[in-house]
Amino acid sequence: MPIGGFVVMADPKEIDSVLIKLKRKDFVEVYGSDQKGNIVIVIDTKTSDDMEDIVKEISLITGVLSVGLTYLHAEDEVEKIEQGKYIPKIKWDKRSLN
Repeated sequence: MPIGGFVVMADPKEIDSVLIKLKRKDFVEVYGSDQKGNIVIVIDTKTSDDMEDIVKEISLITGVLSVGLTYLHAEDEVEKIEQGKYIPKIKWDKRSLN
Protein backbone atom coordinates (compact mmCIF):
# COMPACT_ATOMS: atom_id res chain seq x y z
CA MET A 1 0.00 0.00 0.00
CA PRO A 2 1.66 3.19 -1.11
CA ILE A 3 1.44 6.20 1.18
CA GLY A 4 2.18 9.63 -0.24
CA GLY A 5 2.53 13.04 1.37
CA PHE A 6 1.51 15.97 -0.83
CA VAL A 7 1.27 19.74 -0.70
CA VAL A 8 -1.77 21.03 -2.53
CA MET A 9 -1.42 24.66 -3.57
CA ALA A 10 -4.83 26.32 -3.77
CA ASP A 11 -5.98 29.79 -4.70
CA PRO A 12 -6.24 31.47 -1.27
CA LYS A 13 -9.70 32.77 -2.21
CA GLU A 14 -10.85 29.16 -2.82
CA ILE A 15 -9.10 27.41 0.08
CA ASP A 16 -12.22 26.78 2.18
CA SER A 17 -14.01 25.17 -0.76
CA VAL A 18 -10.95 23.08 -1.66
CA LEU A 19 -10.58 21.90 1.95
CA ILE A 20 -14.20 20.75 2.06
CA LYS A 21 -13.77 18.76 -1.17
CA LEU A 22 -10.49 17.20 -0.03
CA LYS A 23 -11.96 16.12 3.32
CA ARG A 24 -14.78 14.33 1.46
CA LYS A 25 -12.41 12.28 -0.70
CA ASP A 26 -11.79 8.65 0.15
CA PHE A 27 -8.15 7.75 0.91
CA VAL A 28 -7.25 11.44 1.55
CA GLU A 29 -6.44 12.86 4.96
CA VAL A 30 -5.92 16.59 5.45
CA TYR A 31 -3.20 17.40 8.00
CA GLY A 32 -3.07 21.16 7.83
CA SER A 33 -3.41 24.32 5.81
CA ASP A 34 -2.60 28.00 5.86
CA GLN A 35 -4.28 31.08 4.45
CA LYS A 36 -1.61 31.33 1.71
CA GLY A 37 -3.22 28.31 0.03
CA ASN A 38 -0.90 25.51 1.17
CA ILE A 39 -2.67 22.30 2.19
CA VAL A 40 -0.83 19.24 3.52
CA ILE A 41 -2.49 15.91 2.71
CA VAL A 42 -1.66 12.22 2.90
CA ILE A 43 -3.04 9.74 0.37
CA ASP A 44 -3.07 6.05 1.37
CA THR A 45 -4.19 3.69 -1.42
CA LYS A 46 -3.90 0.04 -2.46
CA THR A 47 -1.78 0.76 -5.56
CA SER A 48 0.27 3.59 -7.02
CA ASP A 49 -2.16 3.62 -9.96
CA ASP A 50 -5.00 4.38 -7.53
CA MET A 51 -2.92 7.14 -5.98
CA GLU A 52 -2.18 8.63 -9.39
CA ASP A 53 -5.90 8.64 -10.21
CA ILE A 54 -6.72 10.47 -6.96
CA VAL A 55 -3.99 13.05 -7.58
CA LYS A 56 -5.45 13.68 -11.03
CA GLU A 57 -8.93 14.12 -9.50
CA ILE A 58 -7.55 16.56 -6.93
CA SER A 59 -5.76 18.59 -9.60
CA LEU A 60 -9.13 19.08 -11.35
CA ILE A 61 -10.82 20.60 -8.27
CA THR A 62 -11.73 24.25 -8.87
CA GLY A 63 -9.20 26.40 -7.01
CA VAL A 64 -6.37 23.85 -6.99
CA LEU A 65 -3.25 25.29 -8.62
CA SER A 66 -0.89 22.33 -8.13
CA VAL A 67 -0.43 19.02 -6.32
CA GLY A 68 3.17 18.32 -5.32
CA LEU A 69 4.51 15.01 -4.05
CA THR A 70 6.77 15.45 -1.02
CA TYR A 71 7.03 11.87 0.26
CA LEU A 72 6.24 8.40 -1.09
CA HIS A 73 6.52 5.03 0.60
CA ALA A 74 5.64 1.97 -1.49
CA GLU A 75 7.89 -0.79 -0.20
CA ASP A 76 5.22 -3.50 -0.14
CA GLU A 77 4.13 -2.58 -3.67
CA VAL A 78 7.71 -2.98 -4.90
CA GLU A 79 7.77 -6.47 -3.38
CA LYS A 80 4.53 -7.35 -5.23
CA ILE A 81 6.02 -6.06 -8.51
CA GLU A 82 9.19 -8.12 -7.95
CA GLN A 83 7.09 -11.23 -7.27
CA GLY A 84 4.99 -10.65 -10.41
CA LYS A 85 1.81 -10.15 -8.37
CA TYR A 86 1.26 -6.57 -9.54
CA ILE A 87 2.06 -4.78 -12.79
CA PRO A 88 1.59 -0.99 -12.59
CA LYS A 89 0.30 1.04 -15.51
CA ILE A 90 3.17 2.90 -17.11
CA LYS A 91 2.48 6.48 -18.18
CA TRP A 92 5.14 7.96 -20.38
CA ASP A 93 4.04 11.58 -20.80
CA LYS A 94 1.26 14.08 -20.15
CA ARG A 95 -0.68 12.92 -23.21
CA SER A 96 -1.17 9.48 -21.68
CA LEU A 97 -2.91 11.03 -18.64
CA ASN A 98 -5.89 12.05 -20.75
